[in-house]
Amino acid sequence: MSGESPGRPPGLTPGDEADELYDHAPCGYLTTDADGRILRANATLARWLGRTTDELSSMTFVELLTPGGRIYHETHFAPSLRMHGEVREIAVELRRSDTARLPVLVNATLDRHGDGSVRAVRIAVFDATERRSYERELLLAKERAEASEARAQTLARTLQETLIPPIPPHVPGLDVAAAYRPAGDGTEVGGDFYDVFSLAEDDWMVVLGDVRGKGPEAAVVTALVRYTVRALAVGTRRPCLLLEQVNQTLLQHSSDRFCTAVLVRLRRREDGWRAEIGVAGHPAPLLLRVDDRARQLDLLGPLLGVLDDATWTDREIFLGAGDTLVLFTDGVTEATGPLGFFGDDRLLRVADAAASSRPRQVVDDVLSEVLDFQQGDARDDIALLALGVPTR
Repeated sequence: MSGESPGRPPGLTPGDEADELYDHAPCGYLTTDADGRILRANATLARWLGRTTDELSSMTFVELLTPGGRIYHETHFAPSLRMHGEVREIAVELRRSDTARLPVLVNATLDRHGDGSVRAVRIAVFDATERRSYERELLLAKERAEASEARAQTLARTLQETLIPPIPPHVPGLDVAAAYRPAGDGTEVGGDFYDVFSLAEDDWMVVLGDVRGKGPEAAVVTALVRYTVRALAVGTRRPCLLLEQVNQTLLQHSSDRFCTAVLVRLRRREDGWRAEIGVAGHPAPLLLRVDDRARQLDLLGPLLGVLDDATWTDREIFLGAGDTLVLFTDGVTEATGPLGFFGDDRLLRVADAAASSRPRQVVDDVLSEVLDFQQGDARDDIALLALGVPTR
């Protein structure tokens, strides 16, 4: 027992032990000369490739590579090895004797003579089969997730297109203009919406709102609010009562997203339009009269989808010839630029300057000013709706 290190198998000399470790290491080892001819390969690598160590010793390292791997060897592997003296975790595939491919990771170092010339190249090879399978699964999972997200975004965009009418409907005796500008590049679906629909002859309902957040879920809630308003307005025409019913619908929905909205019922009279207005957590409309300065109506109301016992009140105004009512989302007043928020005061100044213009011009002027304030990049969705009584 004397002379043997503790733990060494009986009968193994230090040299034998080193050879045993080299041949049966849990990774492949091989040594090549400067030209790439294999001088020695261990039994582990030979077993992985279905060859003998003698067979490997009659080959070059490049011969073990696939065609693509050979190109990579010449263009990246060998130049990097010569320049830096080592390469690490190079992913290639080795050809087995049965023509199957073995994915591996390769580390290599140059062993140089004293004069700097190459003595040998020492290469460690690690079986990457399980890793490659895992990477493929990750890639497939990523592709499936991206495809699913793309389908959801397409569905949501299609849904939102139904929530933003391409052009407002024709309302006899009323000039209606609208604009919608999505945030950023428009690829993310927002929650702004508006609708104008008839309840009866000379009796119209207008709704403009904003569901919290963005994405497919916001689009679903937006659709729920818009079509709930349409369905319930047939029997409930007072905005305050309609808002109560929409609130209950949202509270019963599985989503936790709340909504702001402004509802306007318009009934035609001989000399203009009677407007009943209800506001739910939304910026109150602007009133532009031909003989007065633009002002924001004094209207408040709780959010939709938050409080079970919330109530709302209506405000009734009369719109005569030349008067315009402007509805907008917070993408206008809360637009941010170098000077801070666009704000209510700036909006009133822009609206006041356009008070004598037709609704189309009012909407265009406000939208242009808000976009210029943000240097052309809308940070949030913007929805505008102007209702004007033509002058005779």
